[in-house]
Order: sequence, then C-alpha cells, then structure tokens
Amino acid sequence: CIVLSSVLTPSENGGQQNAQMLHQEFETNEERFDLLVSVAGGWVGGSIADPSIFQFSEMMWNQNVNSALAAGHLASRFLEKDGLLVLTGAAAALGPTPTMLGYGVAKAAVHHIVHSLAMPESGLPEGAKVVAMLPNVVETPNNRKAMPDADTSTWTPAEEFANRVLAWGDKKEDAENGKLYVFE
Repeated sequence: CIVLSSVLTPSENGGQQNAQMLHQEFETNEERFDLLVSVAGGWVGGSIADPSIFQFSEMMWNQNVNSALAAGHLASRFLEKDGLLVLTGAAAALGPTPTMLGYGVAKAAVHHIVHSLAMPESGLPEGAKVVAMLPNVVETPNNRKAMPDADTSTWTPAEEFANRVLAWGDKKEDAENGKLYVFE
C-alpha cells in the first residue's frame, strides 16, 4: 500500500501549477493509485450585494473548482483501473446559498464535475469511480475558533470522513459512481 500525501498551496493558477507539479512527480516515480482523495477547498461568505463578490467568487473558484479539476486530471493519468477519485463538495450547495454565493457556486460546480466524470468517455480509467463527500460543517479546531457560539452538535467529526474513505479504499464499502455523499 503506497500512501502519498501532498499539501498544496493555493495561488492564482494553483490548480494547474499543482497538477503539473504532481504530474511530474508521479510520472517520474511511475506512480499509480487505487484511491485519489482531494480535500482541498475553502469558504467565504458574501451575498450578491457584497462589493467583494467578484474577488470572493474567484477565490472560491480557485480553491474549490480548480483543485477538483486538478485532482480529476491527475486521476485520468494515474488512477488504476477500477480506482476511486474522491472530491469534496458541500451539503449547503445542494440548495440556494444567498449569503455565501461564491462558495455555493463553486461547490455546485464541484458536484457537476463529479457527475460529469462519472459518465462514460469522461477520461477516467476504465471502471474508475468518482464520488464527493458533502459536509455540512466539519468539526475542526479552526471552525470552533471561527464560530465560537455555534451549535456544534450538528457538525461532522473529521474522523467520519476519514473512516468512510478508508472503508472505500479497503473495499469494505462500495462507493456508488457519481454519488454525492451528504454528511450531516
């Protein structure tokens, strides 16, 4: 079992630059993966009336959509047949997000990527599957710090995501191709 973990930094062309960097590394080492997981993303609030809506939307696109595209591109080249690609969407983006418009638009686009890559001729290897984990709010120290008065009883522990990914990776649970798994 080969485990590779990479922490990539967002930048203006982060998705493309990060994908190229990992592509070279994987190709040099002749890496192939049964499971590729991208937990990249970010959050920002703001309605359509916010003066920073364009800046916030572009930031959300770069952090959420470009990272999902980069992961999908890497999966097209380095995922084994019958492998699994896991992306990170958001439960909130299944409906309207008027107070966090850029975030909602970007996460809805990630959901679209999942549905598109699940189709034949998407470019993923034969038999490969793609799914998305859709958290509501993830139980993390940073989220607790950012929302000190929030009701954390509805938050999802990060371990729950890790356990699900491990179950999929170990083939203890079957991931349904194209499914958006909501964690509440």
